[in-house]
This record gives sequence, C-alpha cells and structure tokens, in this order.
Amino acid sequence: MQKKLHIKKGDLVKVIAGNSKGQQGRVLEVIVKKERAIVEGVNMISKHTKPNAENTQGGIIKKEGSIHISNLMLVDPASGEPTRIGRKLNKKNKLVRYSKKSGEEIK
Repeated sequence: MQKKLHIKKGDLVKVIAGNSKGQQGRVLEVIVKKERAIVEGVNMISKHTKPNAENTQGGIIKKEGSIHISNLMLVDPASGEPTRIGRKLNKKNKLVRYSKKSGEEIK
C-alpha cells in the first residue's frame, strides 16, 4: 500500500533541508512511488542532451531535479510561513487538509 503524502501538485512549498534549503516554489509533479517531488526552480541539475528535433543544437540543459518529500514543507496560504499538515473532516463530511499553525483549511 502506498503512503499518503502531505504535498500535492500545485502546492507552494519551502525546502527545509538539502542544497536548496530556504528556496520556495510550486510543486510541478509528485512521484508517489519514490516519495519525491519536482519543485519549480529548486534543485536545478544539468542534463546533457544529444541534438534532436526539439533541440537541434543539443548541449547542456538546466532542469529541475526531484527532491524527497521529507525535505519539503507546505507554505501556509494565510500567513505565508511553512506549516505542518493535518487532516480532518469538514462540515460536508469530506476529509480535507488543514494548517496546524493557523488551523485554516488548505484548498
């Protein structure tokens, strides 16, 4: 069974550990099986490419590498600070994520 992750695609996150510590960005993709995420502008890697139809020149391309979910913390939409995530039932009996810092629901 796969582990339930606290981060989803489109979330604004802050890196709390590693080479990119302190940087913020939007989550572009979540790789659930490996428990990793690709965050916009964070953990940039150099990829060597051969010439192809898209890139006729080839060469070295800078792109985002994946980063482990444990090194990411969701940024609270209300205060703009990193926060832990909890889950609770809302009034419509639907399980929603909420900020542990402010108690507000995360859309």
